[in-house]
Amino acid sequence: MYQGSITKLLILLALIATGIILELAGLLDAEKILSIAREFSQHWWLAAILILLQGILFSFALAGSLFLWVAAPLYPPAMATFILAAGSTLGGLGAYLLSRRLSDDWVEKIENSRTYKLLHEQGNFFTLFAMRVFPAFPHSLINYSSGILRVDLSHFILAAILGISIKSYLYASVIHGATTAESLQSLLDISILGPLILLSVISLLGVYIKYRRSLNRD
Repeated sequence: MYQGSITKLLILLALIATGIILELAGLLDAEKILSIAREFSQHWWLAAILILLQGILFSFALAGSLFLWVAAPLYPPAMATFILAAGSTLGGLGAYLLSRRLSDDWVEKIENSRTYKLLHEQGNFFTLFAMRVFPAFPHSLINYSSGILRVDLSHFILAAILGISIKSYLYASVIHGATTAESLQSLLDISILGPLILLSVISLLGVYIKYRRSLNRD
């Protein structure tokens, strides 16, 4: 038991050290990554590397979202969407499994509590989708909390693919066609944010209705 706790502590320290090293090395700078990526944009393997890098960053709760500003300028919206959705989902799965493993001891102590059961039951596809598609919602929070709450893995993966794909395509379309800083301001336009917020609200409304019905049955 003691050895297991030490191992988990070392893992957490390694995650912190990794983040500090990457930041000090300037490897979390989207502009620098984009300038490097432009030199290899004609090679097919660049997309695979971008997916892998996102996966690594999201797995360790680092800034994987910065790759939106790398993939979107380099590739057409459909290809950029594939890269962003694949990398984010891969990283989300890594974070899910990692948090699930690191929280084993803690979950065993609370898994019989009413609060835990309620949160676990609400970790369904529509709840996850609503969070994924909502603008600026932190993916790492979804990834790690899903692992801790032991949400259904199939719901987790499907919500990640669909939610991230929809949001990424809208963002990538704007960024890829942007020629000035002013045109990038359209990312904050209601025509972009509105549909995402509406999808999120509708999904959460469905979850709430289902929850109220289950209470009435009980």
